[in-house]
Amino acid sequence: MENPTVEEAVKFVENALSERKALIIVGNCWVEYRGRASSKLEPGERIVMIKEDGSVLVHRPAGYEPVNWQPPGCLFQTRSADDVLEVRAVRRKPSESIRMFFDRVYLLSALSLVDMGKFSLYASEDDMQRAILLQPEILEQGFKPIAYEKKVEPGFVDIYGIDRNGKFLVVEIKRKTAGRDAALQLAKYVDSVKATVSREVRGVLVAPRLAKSVQRLLATLKLDFRALDPRKCAEVLSRPETRRLEEFFGEGE
Repeated sequence: MENPTVEEAVKFVENALSERKALIIVGNCWVEYRGRASSKLEPGERIVMIKEDGSVLVHRPAGYEPVNWQPPGCLFQTRSADDVLEVRAVRRKPSESIRMFFDRVYLLSALSLVDMGKFSLYASEDDMQRAILLQPEILEQGFKPIAYEKKVEPGFVDIYGIDRNGKFLVVEIKRKTAGRDAALQLAKYVDSVKATVSREVRGVLVAPRLAKSVQRLLATLKLDFRALDPRKCAEVLSRPETRRLEEFFGEGE
C-alpha cells in the first residue's frame, strides 16, 4: 500500500501483526524508548521492520545497524491520534517499550515469508588474516603478531610474529586445501627471514586441510601446519567485541 491515510495504515498494520506477517513501514517517524534507559529519536524518514517473531528494527536510510530495536517476543498496540500513526512494541521481561510515531507513511508491505535455508559462515584469506591478528590464540597459544604483509625477497608474508618461546614465526594462510606450492612458498619466506635475523625462525602453514603427501613435504622442510576452518574465523569477526576492536584499529589508520 502506497501513501495510505492514517486510518488505512492502522488497519493494515493491525491485520499484518495479527496474522504474524513480516511488516515493513517506510515513512517519516520519531521514536521514544522506555526501559532500562530512555531515549528519543527525532523525526526523520526511516524504514521500520517488524518481523514474524515480534522483533523490531528501526533503520535510517544509510548504515547497516538499526538506530532503535527490540528483540523477539514483543506485544503490539496500534492506534491513531491527531492524524499520526502510533505503533507501540512492549516487552514484559525486562519491562521496556518502544513507541514509533508516523505523520507520513509512504509505503506499507506485509509478507508471509518462508526461510528454511541453513546459514553457513565463510571467510576469505583476508578475513582469516584479520581474525588471527585480532585473536592470535586461534593460531596457537602465546603467539604475538608483529606485522602483516611483511615484504621479503620472494613476496609478502601474511603474518609475522613471535611464538611463546621467543622464536620468529612466519605464517602463510590458505583459505582452501593447501598444496605443494603453498609449502614451497612458505619455505622460501622462512629462508628469506632467516637470512636477516639471528634468532630461530619457524614457518607455519595455515589452512582448513592439507592435500595428499604435503604433510610429508612439510616435515622434510621442517615446517608446521595448523588446521583452521574459515568459518571459525568468520565467527571471530562477527562477535561484537571483535567488531568494536576492528573499528578502533580502523580509526587509527
